[in-house]
Amino acid sequence: MKTPKSMGPSRRNVLKGAAAGGLLIGTSGIAAAGDRKGDATYEVTIENLTSMGQWFTPPIIATHRPSTGMFTVGEPASFEVKEIAENGNLGPMQDALAADKHVDDVVTAVSGSPPPLAPGNSVTVEISGDRGRKYLSFVSMLICTNDGFTGVDTLRLPKKVHETVEMYTNAYDAGTEINTEDFADIVPPCQGLVGVTSEDDGTGMSNPDLAEDGVVHPHAGVEGGDDLQPAVHDWDDPIGHVTITRIA
Repeated sequence: MKTPKSMGPSRRNVLKGAAAGGLLIGTSGIAAAGDRKGDATYEVTIENLTSMGQWFTPPIIATHRPSTGMFTVGEPASFEVKEIAENGNLGPMQDALAADKHVDDVVTAVSGSPPPLAPGNSVTVEISGDRGRKYLSFVSMLICTNDGFTGVDTLRLPKKVHETVEMYTNAYDAGTEINTEDFADIVPPCQGLVGVTSEDDGTGMSNPDLAEDGVVHPHAGVEGGDDLQPAVHDWDDPIGHVTITRIA
C-alpha cells in the first residue's frame, strides 16, 4: 500500500511517561517488538473517548516508512480500510501490511474479553520500528456505524527514549457505504454491546446496493434515521487519543 499522508489532526510532542490504563499485551504480525538489532521499541496506548455506545474494533497498528500509510482524508478509501470500516474485517489490512516491504511491525491491539475497545477504556501494546521506518498509523472501526472509523496516518514516532508523542483522533466516514443507520446493514456485535436491539440480525458483509463512491471525510455522526439512537451511539470529536512513548 502506498497512500499519501493524512490531513488529520496535528500532533503535539511532550516529554513525559506514557498514559496509564489498558491491558499490556504482546505483539503480533511481522516481528515482535524489539527483537531485531537496531530496532526501537515503543509503547502505544489508544483510548476510546466516547461516553456510551461507540465501541472500537481492536486497532490495527503499524510502523512504516512515509511512503506507506493507511488512509488519506479527501481520497477514496482503500479496500483494506473499507473492510475495516464496513465489516470490522482486519484480515485484508493485516495481509497488505505483512506484504509491504516498507512496513516494520504490525500489532492488533486486543483489549480484553470481549476484544472490542469499550467507551472510556484504553489498550496498551508494544511495537518496534527500525531506523528507516519512523512513522505509525492505525485504523479502528466505529462498530455502531455503517462505515465509520478512527485512526491516524503517518504519525512521526518519538525520536528519543522516554519522549512521548500524543494525538487526538476524530471520527471519519470511509465514503464507501450509505449511512442507513439500520441494524440490518451494521455488524451484529453492535446490538449486543450497547443493549439497543431490533429483529435485524446485522451483517458482516458489504451490500453492493449500499455502495457509495465517495472519499474519506469527517463523519457527520449519528442522526437517528433508523435503529441507531443519537443519545446512545453519537459522539463529539475528538473520539480517540493515542499516546506513543519510546521505551527502548
